[in-house]
Amino acid sequence: MKAMIIQSFGGPEVFQMGELPKPSLKEGHVLVKVKATSVNPVDYKIRKFGPPISPELPAVLHGDVSGIIQEVPSTEKFWKVGDEVFGCAGGVAGSGGALAEYMLVDSKLIARKPKNISFEETAVLPLVSITAWEGLFDKGKLSAGNTILVTGGAGGVGHIAVQLARWAGARVISTATGESKKNLVLSLGAEAVADRGIDSIRETANRIFGTSEFDLGLDTAGGEGFQTVIQSVRIKGKAITINGSGSFDLSTAHSKSLDLSIVFMLLPLLKGVGREYHGKILTEISRLVEAGIIKPIVDPEIFDWTEIGKAHQKLEEGKAIGKIAVRVGN
Repeated sequence: MKAMIIQSFGGPEVFQMGELPKPSLKEGHVLVKVKATSVNPVDYKIRKFGPPISPELPAVLHGDVSGIIQEVPSTEKFWKVGDEVFGCAGGVAGSGGALAEYMLVDSKLIARKPKNISFEETAVLPLVSITAWEGLFDKGKLSAGNTILVTGGAGGVGHIAVQLARWAGARVISTATGESKKNLVLSLGAEAVADRGIDSIRETANRIFGTSEFDLGLDTAGGEGFQTVIQSVRIKGKAITINGSGSFDLSTAHSKSLDLSIVFMLLPLLKGVGREYHGKILTEISRLVEAGIIKPIVDPEIFDWTEIGKAHQKLEEGKAIGKIAVRVGN
């Protein structure tokens, strides 16, 4: 089969078209004909830096996949050939990725593709939806009436988090920069948009909620964003980040007795535990998409898989709005 392969770690130029053996079917897995994938920050970080979570070289990257099941084992009871599915199912240590004509996928990690959107739109959903879900509901225990700050609401995880929070009955303020991104976040259900600085966030919260502090905050980038969330939430509130790398001053968190949490959604892929839960989350996401409650935001520029280096570069440079989709194969 054809695949976009990397033979070494480095810049966007390391991708090259190559030939690899078609994956052999095995128990508990299905073979998916890949139709589309999307670019997540973890994809370009693996491409750039390699271990510890990268697949062995020569490597096929990208976890997000949407496609059509081509083969199932004789023991498979649920999935059948021809089913349209999606998931975040590889591209890390121990599993091949979606930048190939075919991808061998653990059947526990996938769900049925929403019927009302394209393969490209579907492919942007898995990683960011699972991450947002785990941050809001598993770590944040979000419930109706809660006030929440979502940083970077026009980004991948952020734009799903804003919509899920509104669906759950929470009141949402998000940060964004630039008029187009601010308008997008408002269209997704945020009550207001603030600039990234803590003063803007507090002023906006006070104007909308009558208090400058939030019940919880979800940081979608790490670094200064997590520090901002810590400053923004109330005493005994919850501060959650999807990127715990770096150094943080936790004195404010200590003084407010905050619950601090980190989401690392790739853990089931890397360790093999909890994979069924990812499939269940995506099943619910598919239902919400078909009901018109969740809408994936796809960057207007959709790339062919032969242009994957350009797609990586666009995301690295911070020029994407929503998620970057990539068509795979013919």
